Amino acid sequence: MTDMTDHTSAVLSAADALVAAFGRHDNKAYFDAFAPSATFIFYNLDRTLADRAAYEAEWALWESRDGLRVKACRSTDRLVQVVGEIAIFTHSVATDLTIGGEDLTNLERETIVFAREPDGRWLAVHEHLSAFPIS
Repeated sequence: MTDMTDHTSAVLSAADALVAAFGRHDNKAYFDAFAPSATFIFYNLDRTLADRAAYEAEWALWESRDGLRVKACRSTDRLVQVVGEIAIFTHSVATDLTIGGEDLTNLERETIVFAREPDGRWLAVHEHLSAFPIS
């Protein structure tokens, strides 16, 4: 197996763990998948979240103010591009959640940039979420 294949498999495993933690609303495991300096761009926010702590604070607000609860998450159309110690993971994502007591499903596209840590782990350093276009 080549290094590229090894890296692709490792990135997919890191992405799988991140998506699984998100899908079961496991805040600790989900946020641990991101580097502390990770940045976040979400189409439903008017600003970039400059680090993981800012996202954690926003998430806590969504939980307390809006009653956010993630019930499941499905990842499809997955692609990994490895460029040295950086990997770009793109996918389509369907998330079942509750907001304000209402059950709904969000359809989105997402790019997550991973960086390889010195210990070999791949941590997410940037996330960009877009609404899935309706044709």
